[in-house]
Amino acid sequence: MISGKSCDNTETDMEKGRARVIVEGRVQGVFFRNHTQEMASKLGVTGWVKNRRDGSVEAVFEGDRDRVDQMIQWCHRGPSEARVTKVHSAWENYTGEFEDFSVDY
Repeated sequence: MISGKSCDNTETDMEKGRARVIVEGRVQGVFFRNHTQEMASKLGVTGWVKNRRDGSVEAVFEGDRDRVDQMIQWCHRGPSEARVTKVHSAWENYTGEFEDFSVDY
């Protein structure tokens, strides 16, 4: 029984996911992108993050679905200097196209 549970958890943990996120509020000029990159690296999530012309920040996260979800939840808070007012997120098809997590300028 115990080994059966372990196998089930492993399969769930291994499910891959991809999400696109747009974060609104005071999110530019507060190192949001750098903190996002640090958090993604800690969690083993790949993708990118960039500033948008409208003052928001956009990111794509890929990796284990639960870790991608942790990144989405983190975006609701962001770094201490940020003031997040709204987060739009959408799950997309996993592509595996990224080797690491980058900040786009």
